[in-house]
Amino acid sequence: MTSIGLVLVLASALGTMASSNPSVKIETKLGSIIVEVDVQHAPSTAANFLRYVDANHYTGGRFHRTVTPDNQPDKKVKIEVIQAGVNPEFEKQDFPPILLERTNVTGIHHVDGTISMARDGADTATSDFFICIGKQPELDFGGKRNPDGQGFAAFGKVKKGMDIVRKIQKSNAKDQTLEPPIEILSITRVQ
Repeated sequence: MTSIGLVLVLASALGTMASSNPSVKIETKLGSIIVEVDVQHAPSTAANFLRYVDANHYTGGRFHRTVTPDNQPDKKVKIEVIQAGVNPEFEKQDFPPILLERTNVTGIHHVDGTISMARDGADTATSDFFICIGKQPELDFGGKRNPDGQGFAAFGKVKKGMDIVRKIQKSNAKDQTLEPPIEILSITRVQ
């Protein structure tokens, strides 16, 4: 094989390796959720999430919020999501906020099973994330859920375990607060 041929084979192998997105397993007391993290289309948001995963900040964390059509009476634009955060011991140790990777740039939209970063203003997301139940276009860039219209940074999709996501969403809650929260036993890379 010529050196050019070897370079082409290596480049092809590296391209294949680079194109594979990592998966993580969210283990809860109600069961497991497997999420594919899209490092190609949302590299900064994906890296941010994986930084918390690799630092074990989600171990002992919790799903703390459920948003259903019935528990947001003051909102004109209704959504359906469950939201989770890090272990309370790490809440004051968040990494710096990241820049918002908008859906009109990444092409990752808020559909059933999309995982996305929670935020207040643009460029404020740190560790809280949410998973969509059903299509949620109002969370995309230009959507009306957030008054600034910038949307949220979607960075992956549930590949297995939407039954667990729905079970969490239907768990006991007062308003939008899960009572008790659903504990995250761990979030680990599985690929």
